[in-house]
Amino acid sequence: MKQLHTFDEVFDSQKVFRHLLEAMANPGRRCDIRSQSEKLFGDDPDMLAVAMTLLDAGVSFCAPQNPALTEQIVLLTHAKSVPLEQADYVFLSAQDQLPGMLASAKRGTLENPHTSATLIVKVPEGQAGEQVLLSGPGVDGLAAAVVPSDVKQAVALRDRQDYEYPQGIDFIFLLPESELLCIPRLVRMEEC
Repeated sequence: MKQLHTFDEVFDSQKVFRHLLEAMANPGRRCDIRSQSEKLFGDDPDMLAVAMTLLDAGVSFCAPQNPALTEQIVLLTHAKSVPLEQADYVFLSAQDQLPGMLASAKRGTLENPHTSATLIVKVPEGQAGEQVLLSGPGVDGLAAAVVPSDVKQAVALRDRQDYEYPQGIDFIFLLPESELLCIPRLVRMEEC
């Protein structure tokens, strides 16, 4: 029997989950998932590692304009692929899709802000880092961070949306070196 991947669905998922928690609790901090994602095959092993960690048959997702990734996620997680407006998790492999996705993604409600979507965004290689200041939950006062320009643009797009506190959208950015960088929905970013 040919094995498709060597990603352990228990132990490797736990490691990726711990990295996700660390990155989400410490906005701007980069967490390396290379040792887990390199156990997966295909064009988007980082996205698959995150999908196998966060998704199961009880949640929904959307990978717009990426049928190959959609098929892999369904096969590996049994999560349900749904239209963008209903998706709990949205996997974006192209930055140009972001404006439309932000406008249509779930933003939660005032009573249940946690029902918003989480966008998992792949950041391409070759971007210069930009110094920014982060503030909000998980940040003691203001914290300086260096982020790729696509991350800065994505957060600026999100902040221009008309979200009423505490609604919003969480970001998980997958950086080129198999690193995670998270910007939760209530964290704000400004230029230095």
